[in-house]
Amino acid sequence: MTNEIQEATPTAEAREEKSLIRTARVVSAVFTPFSIPFLAFLVLFFCTYLRMMPLTYKLLVLGVVYCFTIFLPTFTIFLFRKMNGYSLRDMLDRRKRYIPFLLTITSYAFGLAMMYRMRLPWYLINMLWAALVIMVICVVLNLKWKLSEHMAGAGAVIGGITVFSSLFNYNPVWWLCIFILIAGMLGSARIILRHHTLGEVLGGFVVGLVCTILTLDPMPAIFLKLLLNG
Repeated sequence: MTNEIQEATPTAEAREEKSLIRTARVVSAVFTPFSIPFLAFLVLFFCTYLRMMPLTYKLLVLGVVYCFTIFLPTFTIFLFRKMNGYSLRDMLDRRKRYIPFLLTITSYAFGLAMMYRMRLPWYLINMLWAALVIMVICVVLNLKWKLSEHMAGAGAVIGGITVFSSLFNYNPVWWLCIFILIAGMLGSARIILRHHTLGEVLGGFVVGLVCTILTLDPMPAIFLKLLLNG
């Protein structure tokens, strides 16, 4: 009888494992890649000198960003899942991730077109360009290697902080410390949930970091132009 009770009672290790998995799911859900462009615009509009812009203008831009980077991708992917009867676990299959990727890329492309029509500054438009380039690279590499989009987003945030610190003349140390810590938590969460391997996590981070720095920093573009003209 005592042995049966002990077998029915979860061990301390089992409880810790369940708690760890639950925490990893929360971290993955909170720091979803879809939210990164919107949060980046939000920080720029309210934590830099761009806060001097008219509130109506800022809300309009944030509305466009939210619509094309969060609402439309989430809604269309939800419809895709329901039409095909896929669960969230089914979407971990590499072969079933192409349509959601293409839906997101299409939505971002329309968002970029809208930003060009609104004549936004280049550094705001390039933020969406960076996200679009990262997604295209993830789609291509997904043929052989399932990169972590979560970590690509984390790398993009750290790359953006690094570049914008020189453009907007602020000290990025504390921001970098915070988001490097978040990136570590997020990468650990993806591995704990067994959604990605260590290589896929590190690969996603590097892709996000490099693409964002090259897209947002004007120096590579100037160097390339001089090289082509020379």
